[in-house]
Amino acid sequence: MCAWKTDIKNMNGSEKIKNKALAITRWVGSPASAFVHTLLFLGSFASVLFDVIEFDRMLLILTTIVSLEAIYLAIFIQMTINYTTQEVEDVGRDIEEMQEDIEELHENVDILQEDVSEMSFEELAEAHRILSEEKHPPPHSPAV
Repeated sequence: MCAWKTDIKNMNGSEKIKNKALAITRWVGSPASAFVHTLLFLGSFASVLFDVIEFDRMLLILTTIVSLEAIYLAIFIQMTINYTTQEVEDVGRDIEEMQEDIEELHENVDILQEDVSEMSFEELAEAHRILSEEKHPPPHSPAV
């Protein structure tokens, strides 16, 4: 089974609605949508020219469809704005948490710098030696 089909099956109802609303909003803003709508409008007027439908009836049907489409598009666009706003707020909270972490790290670095500045030359040399041994431990001598 395709991964995207599995993902769709695991979604709850509101996630499915959200994804469909986002997909519709993306499609409506595409060149393909403009092309399809243009063809539909041309087809509507062509149906009058070829006596398939009366002009008044075609306008009634066309304006009804366009009005309903506008209502639904407004709803989908507002849903997209709401989802985007929520995502921006989530990112803002993440940035605030990261800023707090950075400030905490900065405080820790300041404390370490104070500790290092208070150490004597001998203590610094000993700390360097210990760190060097941790990176490159001396070879073990064979047991006697």
